[in-house]
Parts: sequence; structure tokens; C-alpha cells
Amino acid sequence: MSEKSFDIIVVGGGPGGYVAAIRAAQLGFNTALVEREHLGGICLNWGCIPTKALLRSAEIHHLLHRLDEYGLKAEKISFDFKKVIDRSRKIAAQLSSGIKHLMKKNKITVFDGHAKLLGKGKLSVGDTILKAPHIILATGARARVLPDLEPDGKLVWSYKEAMTPSEMPQSVLVVGSGAIGVEFASFYRNMGANVTVAEVMDRIVPVEDAEISAFARKQFEKQGIKILTSAKVAKLTKSNTTVTADIEVNGKIEKVIVDRVISAVGITGNVEDIGLENTKVKVDRGHIIINQWMQTDEPGVYAIGDVAGAPWLAHKASHEGVICVEKIKGLPDVHPLKIENIPGCTYCMPQIASVGLTEAKAKEKGYQVKVGKFPFIGNGKAIALSEPDGMVKTVFDAKTGELLGAHMVGAEVTELIQGYGIAKTLESTEVELMHTVFPHPTLSEMMHESVLDAYGRVIHF
Repeated sequence: MSEKSFDIIVVGGGPGGYVAAIRAAQLGFNTALVEREHLGGICLNWGCIPTKALLRSAEIHHLLHRLDEYGLKAEKISFDFKKVIDRSRKIAAQLSSGIKHLMKKNKITVFDGHAKLLGKGKLSVGDTILKAPHIILATGARARVLPDLEPDGKLVWSYKEAMTPSEMPQSVLVVGSGAIGVEFASFYRNMGANVTVAEVMDRIVPVEDAEISAFARKQFEKQGIKILTSAKVAKLTKSNTTVTADIEVNGKIEKVIVDRVISAVGITGNVEDIGLENTKVKVDRGHIIINQWMQTDEPGVYAIGDVAGAPWLAHKASHEGVICVEKIKGLPDVHPLKIENIPGCTYCMPQIASVGLTEAKAKEKGYQVKVGKFPFIGNGKAIALSEPDGMVKTVFDAKTGELLGAHMVGAEVTELIQGYGIAKTLESTEVELMHTVFPHPTLSEMMHESVLDAYGRVIHF
């Protein structure tokens, strides 16, 4: 076996790993990155980016059927499903290639293969031993599989099969209504399929504010999506071409017959077969335990991103990678990551975005709150876009005026949420937000109005 030494080795080339490697190289570390499959990880290849390409196609298809609202006409509207899928895959390949270029540009040594820890400061990749005083685990996560709901690649799909089908199904059952579930529900519904969503909790997108969740449900149902909450898939019975699902809802069994079932019931970290047994690294419920600096219980071994637990977001992984490397370097201005300042985005139709505490969570923590709301129907830009369905909600500490949380549902809210993200990072109060001038006509004006509403000063509603 050959041996090679580095300052830092990153295991995993997803949005956590490759960003950590680039920042390490920028800080002068001799850096290696190990990736067993595709640079860019799940996010670029099978998650964040290609799903957005699919959803864009579905959005355009949806708009084509609303042309009359805009004074436009088109005849014989149709789509080439294979081209829709191919476009998504080409975009994923383009971005993965871009990461390869970034590795070369930053002089990062990339090893293709499966890494396994061998003990202190050492791991193997095939026949090569790599050594470094600092090893960052960014191995990501995979779809969680429930008993009797195992994907078979044909009738029961994981996210991979749902993104690359050979033909368009006429009916789909989506099990789980988190971000992945409702995005697939939106895609297939807007492409014309009959869609049912089964969620075990009492409401969809359960991590979101309850009012946002309820609003989203109404919009989904208006689009024709059937939603079953407090629902458990008791049994799947497969034929050659369809699946019959026995879904238990409030003690009664409802049978749903569909062409395909999509399992979207969460994820679990990739902690197996990476040599953790040769270290002091601890794992809890499928995720590596870390401290605020991403350090594990094994000196010199760190973990970032999905393998280190919720929230399972690419931008959280990237930020953790930067913090981890800068702490190793000993930079003086490194700050721990504040989970409550991480925005979350769901690209269904309507979009959902949030940052910070929900109203319920704020009250659970003992805050007295002031809550503001503003509807899309009160915004000129939203009406001009023919997107009047949505709302913005803000939650403040009644005593200090601190912005505790912001929650949105509606067109393009995933682009708006960063404004509240900056406000959270700056520990803004209602005063700064009220004094900020928002441009007109924009959707962002609703953010201002929601703040004003929390303090009884709303103008346009």
C-alpha cells in the first residue's frame, strides 16, 4: 500500500465536504478530498439542483394552462417527459463537472473511492493509506426505509427513481409530507398526475408554523392533491402495474390504488462501513455526535452536514464546513453556528420558506410574542403576477422587539427569506425592519407590512 500525507482530509464531496475542502485550501492547508461516487454529493446530483430543474418544468407546464389569465393563447399544449427528465440530469452533470473544476483550481487532491478510518489520523482508500492530523467526515445521508415500504425500483420509488422515471405515471402516492414529499407531490400534480399524500403527523410540512402548514394544505387541495394526515400506510399490495395501499386514518382503512408509490419518510446518516469502530466517535440514531465546533469524541476527527444531524440542509452543511476549517486554523473571529438562523426552503407550489422560531415554539420557550401577518392579495406585485395566494408571518419578542422567526408561503418566498435571515444574524428588532425602505412594486414589501402589522401599523391591509 502507498501512503500519502496531508494537513486535512475531507471524506465526502457534497456541499459540506467540497466547501470545507475549498476553504481549507484557501487557508493554506494541503487538502485531500475523498468521494466514492459523484462530486457534488446528493445535493447536486440527486437532490437540491436536479429537483429544482424538474419543478421548473412543472411550473411552466402549470402556467401554460393558465395562459388565459394573462391574455395569452396556446393550442395543443403537451410535453416530452423524457426531455423533462434529461434536462434535469444534464444540469446535475454540468454542476458536478463544475465542482471538479473547483477542486483543480484550488489544488485539492481528489481520491475516487470509499474511505475507511483506520485509527488516529489515518484512513484507507482502496490500496492507498492517507494520513492527516485532521479528518472531516462529510459522508451525508440516505433515504430512510420503513418496513414494508422498501423501494423496489419499479412500483415503489425512492427519490432517485422518482427523479428518473422512464414514463409519466398517471397516479402517485407520496408517503411523507416533508420538503422532499411535497416537492414530488407538486411536480407530479403539475405534470398532470393524480396525487395522494399520506402523512403520519396531524398536519403536512409539520416542521413549519401551523398557520403556514394549514395554508399550504388548502392550496394543495385546491390544486387537486388529496391529503391524508394522521395516516399510516399499513400495507402495500403490488400487481404487475399498480400498487394498492391500505392507509389507516383515524382507525379506519382507506384503500388507494396508484401507479407508483414514492417513499419520502426522512433520511439517516451514512455512518456504516467508514471505520467508526476504530475511533471514539459516537453515533446516536444514525447520526454522529459533535460539539459546536463540529468535533467528535475522537481527537482530530470532525463531522459536518447531514451525517451530523438536523437540519438536513445543504447550506447548513457548507457553513459547518467553513466553521470547522476556520476553527482548525485558529482564526480569531469564528462563531458557532446558530441553528435558529438557518433558513429552510421548500420548492413546492406554493413555495414555503422560514427562519427561526414558529409562533408555537416561541411560546413554548416562554416568550411573550407579537405576531404580524400580511397576505399576498394585499400586494400589487403579487396581483400583477397572478399569484395572490400566500402570506408572510413574523414573530417578535414582545419585550425586546427581537425578530424570533419569519414564515412565508407563496410565490418566490424562497428568494425572499434571506432578508429575514440577515435580520436574524444582525439580531434586528422591529425598529430596524420598520426603518428599512423596501422597493416598490416588489413581493418584498409584504415583509415590511408583516412587521408593521405586528405593531398595529400595517398600511395596505
